[in-house]
Amino acid sequence: MQPIIETHPLAPFLPKKAKLLMLGSFPPPKNKWKMDFYYPNYQNDMWRIIGLLFFKDVSYFLDIANKNFYLDKIKAFLHEYHIAIFDTAYKVKRLKGNASDKFLEVIEPSSLTTFLTAIPDCKAIMTTGEKATQTLMQHFPTDTKAPTIQQSSHVHFINRDIKLYRMPSTSRAYPLALQEKAQAYQKLFKEIGLL
Repeated sequence: MQPIIETHPLAPFLPKKAKLLMLGSFPPPKNKWKMDFYYPNYQNDMWRIIGLLFFKDVSYFLDIANKNFYLDKIKAFLHEYHIAIFDTAYKVKRLKGNASDKFLEVIEPSSLTTFLTAIPDCKAIMTTGEKATQTLMQHFPTDTKAPTIQQSSHVHFINRDIKLYRMPSTSRAYPLALQEKAQAYQKLFKEIGLL
């Protein structure tokens, strides 16, 4: 059976004063979701890392009793800290039917110009993982240096200087301890003045 083309199921989350745009690759299959929002898989560590860094509490955003998330807390945090979220892929095929980026074929990248036009104060973009970074780089001239986990890069895009950051994937499949991932994210949040 041929994989179907999936269109992104969520609207971009773009607080008007956003200074940072977080971009993943694409949401996992719906059967992995615990909420209708980004990083909805309870096994993904994104909201644990954010809770640890900003609230010194790895379970700040977790409804542990129900193995779920506190979506209202997540959205309130993102508004307060001026963080926008979407994904780099708008249409994809899952070649193996799972959440693995390795088997994700990007059919249509998301419109970066549309997002950035909606958030004029945004001067930093972070990608969470290799697939997200590869897809993002398609928007820029070919001589633009892709960021690495250790080294950010710059691009001039739609009349704005933007700093690009490549972060470790928050998937449990990525072989790095939560504390080590959190250190990489802490460095980014400090550098752009959010921590």
